[in-house]
Amino acid sequence: MTTVGGSSAVNDIDTQTAVLRGSECTECKTVAFPASTLCSRCATPTARPVALSTSGEVWAYTVQRFPPKSPPYVPPADGFVPFAVGYVHLAEGIKIEAVLETDDVDALHGARVHLTATVPVPRFSVHRPTSNGADR
Repeated sequence: MTTVGGSSAVNDIDTQTAVLRGSECTECKTVAFPASTLCSRCATPTARPVALSTSGEVWAYTVQRFPPKSPPYVPPADGFVPFAVGYVHLAEGIKIEAVLETDDVDALHGARVHLTATVPVPRFSVHRPTSNGADR
């Protein structure tokens, strides 16, 4: 699989499932990521923590074809491999920047993706239908 694609993202230790922690303003209902106690829209200190969707749709992406500056990037022991980075549009109406994992970068735009990891940054994988048509 080719890997192509902040931190209020956590892995739930009890279930080992990836969870994105955002916030929602109790006044204007604005959803944000990463989580904050201050609303980014109305600037009131009324935001409460919320778990965000774990699936979405790729809104835009690019392929990182050269190693990022280090630090903070730490290259893998076997060397740099190009990867996709993009924005995933979630059901809550916000876009999350994430690493995208796929076998075909040409099919990323508009692809359905599922959150697979959150550390050190959010990471989504493309949904692949099984032989019976269900996502896996």
